[in-house]
Amino acid sequence: MSDRKPAPPQISPYVFPAILAGFGLWCAYDGWLTADPDMLKHQLFNRIAAGVLLLWAVLDVARTRRREQAEARAAADKDPGPPAA
Repeated sequence: MSDRKPAPPQISPYVFPAILAGFGLWCAYDGWLTADPDMLKHQLFNRIAAGVLLLWAVLDVARTRRREQAEARAAADKDPGPPAA
């Protein structure tokens, strides 16, 4: 019997940027579009948070995409493919 535990399930590397973008959009709504007078005292915070979170999401998507492309290139260089006949 093996004592090895199975690996945890893999999730997409784009889940974290999607969560960041969701929170960023929520903050953007509360910072610029809401008509709730109770939210006016948090308006500056929400505007700054929206900019930070949305920028972070875009940068993380770009970084993740670059990393995936580099891994794909490395795998293609490592595996020459089927031999030519």
